[in-house]
Amino acid sequence: MARTHLGRLRRSVFARHSHPWSAWSRWATTPLVLLPVWTRSRKHAAAVAVWFALNPVVFPKPADDRAWPTRAMLGEEMRMTDRPRDAATAVNAAASAAMLAAMASARRRRSVPAAVSCAASMALLLVYWDLAARYYDGHRSDAPR
Repeated sequence: MARTHLGRLRRSVFARHSHPWSAWSRWATTPLVLLPVWTRSRKHAAAVAVWFALNPVVFPKPADDRAWPTRAMLGEEMRMTDRPRDAATAVNAAASAAMLAAMASARRRRSVPAAVSCAASMALLLVYWDLAARYYDGHRSDAPR
């Protein structure tokens, strides 16, 4: 029962998060994650958390799945349930590691390493999105509607 409910919730969130405006605005605001770490401000942390929580649901469902970010987000959702062990998994892990390095640099208030690590994470995330979009394209007939 709980798995079914979580699956429906995930499907609902990804259906809206797959809108290109949602995907691109979330990607473009990735550096905001560093703000509360740098400033050590709970208010900043709360504001960033609210943005990242609301972003996947404030946009409507896309009209179709032709847009690259739409296919990337739907592919990411498929990958969450299928759990393939492939290059995309490694790229996503590298993107996460780069963001952790950015956060560690922000904690030490080292702007250049924080910016470089954040940029690396964002670049790797685009590579991951491309792989996720390809995954979606290859498994689209299996996608929930």
